[in-house]
Amino acid sequence: MLPKADLHIHTTASDGKLDPTEAVELAAEKRLVALSITDHDTFDGYKKAAEVAERLEIELIPGVEISTSYNGTEAHLLAYYFDPDSEYFMNFLRSQRVARRDRIKVIIESLNKAGLDINYDEVRAEANGANIGRPHAAKVLIDKGYVGNAHEAFLRYLSFDQLGELETGYPDIKEAIKMVKEVGGAAILAHPGKLYSEENIWELIGSGLDGLECIHPSHNWKLQKHYTEIAEKNSLLLTGGSDFHGYKEQAYSHVGVVSVAMKHVQKMKRMTDQRKLINKPK
Repeated sequence: MLPKADLHIHTTASDGKLDPTEAVELAAEKRLVALSITDHDTFDGYKKAAEVAERLEIELIPGVEISTSYNGTEAHLLAYYFDPDSEYFMNFLRSQRVARRDRIKVIIESLNKAGLDINYDEVRAEANGANIGRPHAAKVLIDKGYVGNAHEAFLRYLSFDQLGELETGYPDIKEAIKMVKEVGGAAILAHPGKLYSEENIWELIGSGLDGLECIHPSHNWKLQKHYTEIAEKNSLLLTGGSDFHGYKEQAYSHVGVVSVAMKHVQKMKRMTDQRKLINKPK
C-alpha cells in the first residue's frame, strides 16, 4: 500500500470531537504515515499531539485552517509548514480567536431572530475553552430539541446559505495568503468545490495561492479530477484530507478514508523549505 497522508483534520482544540492525541492514535490505526491537524484558527492541537506523533512515528505537519473573508462571505484557507515559532503568526491566530467569538455572537443573534432560545454562555460552555464555532452552537440546538443532529442543525440554521452575509473581523483571503507565505508556509484553498465558482478559483490562483485541496469528501470523482488537472497544469500543490471532526452523525467522519499520496506532501515540504531559505519568515 502506498504511503498516504490526511492533511485536514479537526480536534477538540477547535470544533472536533477527538483530543489531538486521540486523533494521532487513530491516524496510526489507519496506517497513515503523515497527518496535519488543521484546527480552525488555532495551533494548539499540534502542540498537544507532537509527543505522541513522534512516539508513533507519524509525521505531524504544522497546519491550521484560517477563517477569512472573500466577497462578503466566509472563506477557508489551509496553511501548512509555516514557521511554528513565528510570534507574528501566533499573534495573528490569537486575534482570530477574538474574531471567532464576535462572529458566534452575530450567529446567535440570527438564531434568536429565527425564534430559537439560545445564548452565548451556552455555546461558550459547549466549546469548553476551544476555539468557538458553529458546531458548538449546533450541539446546543440538539440539546434543546430544536434539531435531531448536527447535519440538521447546519441544513436548517447554520450553513453559509442559511446565515447569509455576516459581519466578521476576519482578514481578506488575499491578505491571509500573503501572510502565510511571509511565515514560510504554503497557502491552499480549502474544499474549493463547496463554496466557489470557477471564476472565483482562478481569481484566487492569480492572487498567489500555492495550491488547491483537490481531494475532499464534498468533491465527487469528477470534481477531484477537475481540480487535480488545474493544479497540475498550473504547477500548483495538490492536497487533500478527510475534514474529520469526529461527530458520528456527520458525513466527514473517517480519518484516512480521504487522503493523498506522500509525494504531494514531499513536494509541499520542498517548496516551503525553499521559501524559508529565500525569505526569512517573520
